[in-house]
Amino acid sequence: MTDRPRSRAWRRFGRNRSAMAAAAVLGAVVLACAGTLPWTGGRVDGQVRYDLQSTAAILLPPAAACPLGTDDLGRSVLVRLLYGGAISLAIGLTAASLSVAIGVAYGAIAGWCGGRVDGLMMRVVDVLYGLPYILLVILLKVALEEPLAALLGSSRTANIVVLLAAIGSVSWLTMARVVRGQVLSLKARPFIEAARASGASGGAMLVRHILPNLVGPVLVYATLTVPQAILQESFLSFLGIGVTPPTPTWGSMAADGIAHYNTIHAYWWLVVFPCAALGLTLLALNYLGDGLRDALDPSGESTDVKTQR
Repeated sequence: MTDRPRSRAWRRFGRNRSAMAAAAVLGAVVLACAGTLPWTGGRVDGQVRYDLQSTAAILLPPAAACPLGTDDLGRSVLVRLLYGGAISLAIGLTAASLSVAIGVAYGAIAGWCGGRVDGLMMRVVDVLYGLPYILLVILLKVALEEPLAALLGSSRTANIVVLLAAIGSVSWLTMARVVRGQVLSLKARPFIEAARASGASGGAMLVRHILPNLVGPVLVYATLTVPQAILQESFLSFLGIGVTPPTPTWGSMAADGIAHYNTIHAYWWLVVFPCAALGLTLLALNYLGDGLRDALDPSGESTDVKTQR
């Protein structure tokens, strides 16, 4: 009795210890950041006060009252780390989803149409590849942030929306190329020829036969796109053109920590904890993506058959 390909893929994924450990770590990070939002949301900008004179605890190292210390404004690093993690993860997931949606649609149309349409669409991708990434993000922020702030009534919300839209709208190029190559390969398969001979329309073949066979590659690349989007957000926030203060992200917290790092007073906790959280999350996402790629690789099915025998 043979198993379904999906069952074999899950079994291979379950045997990958590094991928399972990465999934557990990532789940813990997401649960900690998202689950504590009701608590961190009202305390993210507040000062920590725990001495007799009720003065702010400014730049204090980790202690029992404040496990990860405080920053230069007396705010809890732990609270800002959890809240900033929720913001960074939300931007990464949303931007990656937007990137996948645009890339899959664009690449599928280019690969399915072929010919001059494919050539023209791919030349557009080549031109966009040649433009500086940061310049495109800055142009989108300048063009959209103020009108969106007037529409939403909140500059902070508009800044986050424009940032995730900017990241998602310029990071779909590789996804489009991957999907185009997969579609060109699938078009030559016998089942597509059989569907065409049966009288199926082009749109029906694309939706019923092509797109379902793209789930594996798209899922793997989407998992690898999330850390890329998080890293881009952190890099932009580090440069000061990302999420604007006082909204924290891991990148902006690391930038603030480096600004206070000097040879006289090394406020190490302002740098170590945001960078550790960012590095751990990116590492877990990359291991998870590698595990999914190995599990969904058709060449691994023969190994499963030999193991069962």
